[in-house]
Amino acid sequence: MAEQASLEFTWQDILEFEGERQRAGVASRLGVRERFGISLARYYQLLNRLIDRPEALQYDPMLVQRLRRLRETRRRTRFARRLGPEG
Repeated sequence: MAEQASLEFTWQDILEFEGERQRAGVASRLGVRERFGISLARYYQLLNRLIDRPEALQYDPMLVQRLRRLRETRRRTRFARRLGPEG
């Protein structure tokens, strides 16, 4: 029963956790498991979908914009590696 309760969270909870985590520099894996009861991979799937939602941008614009920029930077880096030095 307690496990079921740990799976109940809102998108606002995810944004607040991510904001706190970034400010404090807290390790993600353990914090995500403790707070949400999901794997780190699943957390990032949810977070990446969440930051594309207009209500998330309205809720915390600075955090969502920062997360979008970080995501785009990571994508560019991945694609640049795939293209190689000749790019």
